[in-house]
Amino acid sequence: MKTIPVALTAACLLVACSMGTASAAYFGAASYKTFGCGAEPADYCETKQQCHTVMKTCRRVVYEKQQYTCYKTVYDTVFEDRVIDCVKYVPETRYRECTYTVCRPVYETCYKTCTYTVYRPVWETRTREVNYTVCRPVYETHYKTCNYTVSTPVWETKTKEVCYTVHRPVYETHYKTCTYTVCRPVWETRTRTVCYNVTRPVYETVMKDVCRTIVKPVHYQKTIQVCSGRWETQVCEVPGPVVCRLVREPGCWVWDPCCCRCVYVPGKVRVCKVQCPPRQICKRIWVPEVCEKVIDCVRYERCVVTEQVPVTVCRYVTETRTKTCEYRVCRMVSECRTKQVPYTVCRMIPETRTKVHTYRVCRMVTECRTKQVPYTVCRMVTEQRTKLCTYRVCRMVAECRTKQVPYTVCRYEKETFVKQVPYTVCVPVRYQKCIRVPKTVCRQVPYTVTRCVPKVVCEQVPVTVCCPVKTVVQKPSCKGCG
Repeated sequence: MKTIPVALTAACLLVACSMGTASAAYFGAASYKTFGCGAEPADYCETKQQCHTVMKTCRRVVYEKQQYTCYKTVYDTVFEDRVIDCVKYVPETRYRECTYTVCRPVYETCYKTCTYTVYRPVWETRTREVNYTVCRPVYETHYKTCNYTVSTPVWETKTKEVCYTVHRPVYETHYKTCTYTVCRPVWETRTRTVCYNVTRPVYETVMKDVCRTIVKPVHYQKTIQVCSGRWETQVCEVPGPVVCRLVREPGCWVWDPCCCRCVYVPGKVRVCKVQCPPRQICKRIWVPEVCEKVIDCVRYERCVVTEQVPVTVCRYVTETRTKTCEYRVCRMVSECRTKQVPYTVCRMIPETRTKVHTYRVCRMVTECRTKQVPYTVCRMVTEQRTKLCTYRVCRMVAECRTKQVPYTVCRYEKETFVKQVPYTVCVPVRYQKCIRVPKTVCRQVPYTVTRCVPKVVCEQVPVTVCCPVKTVVQKPSCKGCG
């Protein structure tokens, strides 16, 4: 990267030296105060280029492979046999005596005398005059004059000249010489010996004590209570059902003015509830009995038996082996190259142009106008009217009456019974159980890791450097010009 600025400086000096005498004035080497014959001779500087080779120190990074051993933790699961004490609950049914009381309903029918008052309606027809007011609408149409203003748009077209500046680009192509360094890879094949570990399994048969639980039956007898009973037929009296019956009350004679005679008016029909006579029914009653019975039972007891069981155990034996590995090493060789790089220079030249711009102008012209607007006016006219209304008047006439009302009285008789109620009790039973308990065991396993280590290598590279040398030359005078 440092050789590129040096190469650019040398290229600029070569371009400056290749230009003529007139170009040297741009670099400040000589100054012309006059032009043409008769001018005084002047001195100017001539630039020469001198090149020489120097040695430059370059640093290069080389990667070397190194191997080292690391250890990782591996977790193995191992199971152990363990005997634990367990408790299980066995349900057992038992019975107890429970005394309960039942209330039996007994129904009795009684009668009572009730006096009540009945109001009989008597209707009368009457007539009266009613005055009322009615409002009748009367509509009238009127006109009013409204003045309003209207704005009319008037468009005018105008023209104006607009001056604007345009920058025109001018492109020029130049070339410059660039020197760059290219690294070419060179591959080499090498061989090395690698040691690695191999784990070989070894199987062995070992006798192991295993505890096994067996179940042994035990016969025994026990006395239980058996719930039984018998059905008994019992005759009881049940009150009759209550039914609804229609009863018409006694009527009366009423004078009818339309027929000029007495008319019989029947009484009202009402609904009465009447209880039917009682009846005898037969029902079956369950009488519980408890008796004892001896039964044969079997109970299973657990026993732990130890046995010798062959078990295959696997263990791993580590072996060291050697193998030859080939690997490739890459090293970079620097090469210096030169190329011509074109570049474009753009400079902008301003130009002034003129264009005619047309635009429209709108102005509003105001006009006054008049129109007739109709509107409706409503006024209400009051009128008095009369009408005849017929209405009925009802007055109530009181009558006193008496009736026998049946009612039912219920009383409860208490009866005591005894029954056997079963209930369940959980009895604990202890036993032993063999379970496998997992256990985690950790161990260290070696493995090989290869890594690349960077290394800096210094090299001497020849570099050509060109420097300008300034020389003063005297220009001869111009003679014999007309």
